Amino acid sequence: MSRVCQITGAKVKTGRKIHRSGRAKKKGGIGRHVTETVKRQFKPNLRDKRVWVPELGKYVRVRVSARGLKTIDKNGAFKTLKEAGLL
Repeated sequence: MSRVCQITGAKVKTGRKIHRSGRAKKKGGIGRHVTETVKRQFKPNLRDKRVWVPELGKYVRVRVSARGLKTIDKNGAFKTLKEAGLL
């Protein structure tokens, strides 16, 4: 199963982490220096949830991010899932 939110479309993004060496000037060193950058991934906060849809009278399984859950709470399950094309 892919790491994509079915409501918001949030997915894994790539970025970099900066590696530094040395001691900070305020701690008595000669300053920090960048030695390299390393690839890393930013992953969405995904949950597998069963969402109750009162209009249909049943549960619907979705893979949704924390932000997607807030969207469902705000706009209602039926409207949000219909706009996402899950119903």
